[in-house]
Amino acid sequence: MNPLTRNIILITTAVYIVVVLVSAFKLLKLNLKNAEKTKALETKFLDSQLKLKEQELHYLKMQIHPHFLFNTLNTMYGFALKKADETPEMILKLSNLLDYLLYQVDKPFVLLADEINHIKDYIALEKMRFNNTLDITFNSEGINETTKIAPMLLLPFIENSFKHGSIKNGILKIEIDLATTPENILFSIKNTSATLDKANKGIGLQNIKKRLDLLYKNKYDLKIDVSENHFKVALKLNTD
Repeated sequence: MNPLTRNIILITTAVYIVVVLVSAFKLLKLNLKNAEKTKALETKFLDSQLKLKEQELHYLKMQIHPHFLFNTLNTMYGFALKKADETPEMILKLSNLLDYLLYQVDKPFVLLADEINHIKDYIALEKMRFNNTLDITFNSEGINETTKIAPMLLLPFIENSFKHGSIKNGILKIEIDLATTPENILFSIKNTSATLDKANKGIGLQNIKKRLDLLYKNKYDLKIDVSENHFKVALKLNTD
């Protein structure tokens, strides 16, 4: 082969190799840069989604609190008008509930035992309001002391039982059962009801469904059973 021709071939080959290597390097660098941008956008999107969920949770909680306080303060107001001897005890119960709302409810999770004490204070206030027209049982034996739950998660169910429950034969009957297993929280509540129209209604019940989707997505089972005489809710939470 002519030396000049051979040199041209070698030079051309070398040029092609250099071009290919430089192009590959630039493409790799461009891909890495695009990957970093994509990751940054994904992180920003996830942060935005998280903030939206936090804001939605805060909004749902703020809807629950006024409703709860409105009912409780109305009860106290009625007793104060009558100058009832139970009024100081009611004030103490309300003070405990307000303390819970102010300092515990913004936490993502609280001990289930604390939530139970909060529920008992609420029930005690309602007992004073209903007097002899209320027949309520609350069974919560054998609760695991380390089990945690989202705060104010169960109270809306109990509020709805008082708000939408019906007095039959002079009595509003409510049955509440709460238990734990190593992996689950089992909660059920049943109250007397006069019509089917009250099912699935109320700010509290609608909010609790949204909160469950946000906090326990794919980790809960909620069943609502409505009959002519009773309204029953059964909730199973997976806590593992």
